[in-house]
Amino acid sequence: MKLFSSTVAAGTAGAVVLIGLQFGVVSSSLGHGDVTPQAIDTSGLDELGEDYLEENPYRLAGGEQYQLAIKIGASGYNQNCARCHGLEAISGGIAPDLRVLEDGVLGDEWFMERVRKGYSQNGAYKMPPFQDLMNQQAMWAIRSYVESQPKP
Repeated sequence: MKLFSSTVAAGTAGAVVLIGLQFGVVSSSLGHGDVTPQAIDTSGLDELGEDYLEENPYRLAGGEQYQLAIKIGASGYNQNCARCHGLEAISGGIAPDLRVLEDGVLGDEWFMERVRKGYSQNGAYKMPPFQDLMNQQAMWAIRSYVESQPKP
Protein backbone atom coordinates (compact mmCIF):
# COMPACT_ATOMS: atom_id res chain seq x y z
CA MET A 1 0.00 0.00 0.00
CA LYS A 2 2.87 2.37 0.80
CA LEU A 3 4.35 1.87 -2.71
CA PHE A 4 0.99 2.65 -4.30
CA SER A 5 0.68 5.92 -2.35
CA SER A 6 4.15 7.07 -3.40
CA THR A 7 3.48 6.18 -7.03
CA VAL A 8 0.17 8.06 -7.01
CA ALA A 9 1.79 11.11 -5.39
CA ALA A 10 4.64 11.12 -7.92
CA GLY A 11 2.19 10.70 -10.79
CA THR A 12 0.04 13.55 -9.50
CA ALA A 13 3.06 15.87 -9.16
CA GLY A 14 4.14 14.99 -12.69
CA ALA A 15 0.65 15.72 -14.03
CA VAL A 16 0.62 19.13 -12.31
CA VAL A 17 3.97 20.04 -13.93
CA LEU A 18 2.79 18.89 -17.37
CA ILE A 19 -0.47 20.84 -17.07
CA GLY A 20 1.46 23.87 -15.82
CA LEU A 21 3.84 23.66 -18.79
CA GLN A 22 0.91 23.45 -21.19
CA PHE A 23 -0.67 26.59 -19.77
CA GLY A 24 2.56 28.43 -19.00
CA VAL A 25 2.11 28.66 -15.25
CA VAL A 26 5.11 26.70 -13.98
CA SER A 27 7.56 28.52 -11.73
CA SER A 28 10.47 30.44 -13.22
CA SER A 29 12.75 27.76 -11.81
CA LEU A 30 12.41 26.04 -15.19
CA GLY A 31 13.63 29.16 -17.06
CA HIS A 32 17.18 30.33 -17.84
CA GLY A 33 17.68 31.88 -14.41
CA ASP A 34 16.98 34.73 -12.08
CA VAL A 35 16.01 38.00 -13.76
CA THR A 36 17.90 40.03 -11.16
CA PRO A 37 21.32 41.12 -12.51
CA GLN A 38 24.05 39.06 -10.91
CA ALA A 39 27.47 40.28 -9.76
CA ILE A 40 30.44 39.04 -11.75
CA ASP A 41 33.71 38.14 -10.01
CA THR A 42 36.48 39.51 -12.22
CA SER A 43 39.36 38.43 -9.97
CA GLY A 44 42.52 37.82 -11.98
CA LEU A 45 41.63 40.15 -14.84
CA ASP A 46 43.73 43.28 -15.35
CA GLU A 47 42.15 46.40 -13.84
CA LEU A 48 40.99 48.81 -16.56
CA GLY A 49 40.31 52.04 -14.72
CA GLU A 50 37.34 54.37 -14.91
CA ASP A 51 37.53 55.48 -18.55
CA TYR A 52 35.75 53.08 -20.88
CA LEU A 53 37.98 51.60 -23.54
CA GLU A 54 36.96 51.43 -27.20
CA GLU A 55 38.41 48.00 -27.95
CA ASN A 56 38.43 44.74 -26.01
CA PRO A 57 41.67 44.89 -24.00
CA TYR A 58 41.60 41.18 -23.17
CA ARG A 59 41.45 40.16 -26.82
CA LEU A 60 44.32 42.57 -27.52
CA ALA A 61 46.35 41.13 -24.63
CA GLY A 62 45.66 37.57 -25.77
CA GLY A 63 47.09 34.59 -23.92
CA GLU A 64 46.07 33.87 -20.35
CA GLN A 65 44.19 37.18 -19.87
CA TYR A 66 41.96 36.48 -22.85
CA GLN A 67 41.33 32.87 -21.81
CA LEU A 68 40.45 33.99 -18.27
CA ALA A 69 38.18 36.72 -19.68
CA ILE A 70 36.35 34.12 -21.79
CA LYS A 71 35.87 31.88 -18.73
CA ILE A 72 34.63 34.73 -16.53
CA GLY A 73 32.54 36.07 -19.40
CA ALA A 74 30.82 32.70 -19.89
CA SER A 75 29.63 32.76 -16.28
CA GLY A 76 28.62 36.44 -16.47
CA TYR A 77 26.78 35.90 -19.75
CA ASN A 78 24.86 32.91 -18.42
CA GLN A 79 23.85 34.85 -15.30
CA ASN A 80 22.88 38.12 -16.99
CA CYS A 81 22.36 37.72 -20.72
CA ALA A 82 21.29 34.18 -21.61
CA ARG A 83 17.67 34.62 -20.54
CA CYS A 84 17.15 36.98 -23.51
CA HIS A 85 20.08 36.37 -25.87
CA GLY A 86 20.04 32.56 -25.55
CA LEU A 87 22.22 29.85 -24.06
CA GLU A 88 25.75 29.73 -25.50
CA ALA A 89 24.92 33.09 -27.18
CA ILE A 90 22.57 31.35 -29.63
CA SER A 91 19.53 33.60 -29.84
CA GLY A 92 16.10 32.05 -29.65
CA GLY A 93 14.52 35.10 -31.27
CA ILE A 94 13.72 37.25 -28.22
CA ALA A 95 16.83 39.42 -28.59
CA PRO A 96 19.57 39.79 -31.22
CA ASP A 97 22.07 37.00 -31.79
CA LEU A 98 25.27 38.50 -30.41
CA ARG A 99 27.48 36.09 -32.35
CA VAL A 100 26.83 38.11 -35.51
CA LEU A 101 28.28 41.36 -34.13
CA GLU A 102 31.12 42.79 -36.18
CA ASP A 103 34.59 41.71 -35.17
CA GLY A 104 37.11 44.19 -33.82
CA VAL A 105 36.63 47.75 -32.71
CA LEU A 106 33.31 48.39 -34.51
CA GLY A 107 31.64 45.44 -32.80
CA ASP A 108 33.32 46.36 -29.51
CA GLU A 109 32.00 49.92 -29.61
CA TRP A 110 28.43 48.80 -30.39
CA PHE A 111 28.53 46.11 -27.69
CA MET A 112 29.80 48.44 -24.97
CA GLU A 113 27.38 51.22 -25.87
CA ARG A 114 24.43 48.83 -25.69
CA VAL A 115 25.56 47.09 -22.49
CA ARG A 116 26.38 50.33 -20.71
CA LYS A 117 23.30 52.35 -21.70
CA GLY A 118 20.77 49.65 -22.57
CA TYR A 119 18.21 50.02 -25.32
CA SER A 120 14.77 51.57 -25.14
CA GLN A 121 12.04 51.86 -27.71
CA ASN A 122 8.94 54.04 -27.31
CA GLY A 123 9.91 54.75 -23.71
CA ALA A 124 10.23 51.08 -22.68
CA TYR A 125 13.55 49.36 -22.03
CA LYS A 126 14.11 46.38 -24.31
CA MET A 127 17.49 45.91 -22.61
CA PRO A 128 18.36 47.46 -19.25
CA PRO A 129 21.49 49.57 -18.81
CA PHE A 130 24.25 47.71 -16.95
CA GLN A 131 26.82 50.49 -16.40
CA ASP A 132 25.80 50.92 -12.76
CA LEU A 133 25.57 47.16 -12.16
CA MET A 134 28.85 45.77 -13.52
CA ASN A 135 32.34 47.09 -14.05
CA GLN A 136 34.18 47.47 -17.33
CA GLN A 137 36.18 44.28 -16.73
CA ALA A 138 32.93 42.27 -16.49
CA MET A 139 31.54 43.84 -19.67
CA TRP A 140 34.71 43.07 -21.64
CA ALA A 141 34.78 39.55 -20.22
CA ILE A 142 31.25 38.98 -21.55
CA ARG A 143 32.29 40.42 -24.91
CA SER A 144 35.27 38.03 -24.91
CA TYR A 145 32.98 35.07 -24.29
CA VAL A 146 30.49 36.10 -26.98
CA GLU A 147 33.16 36.64 -29.62
CA SER A 148 34.69 33.24 -28.78
CA GLN A 149 31.47 31.46 -29.76
CA PRO A 150 31.23 30.00 -33.28
CA LYS A 151 29.38 32.29 -35.68
CA PRO A 152 26.16 30.93 -37.20
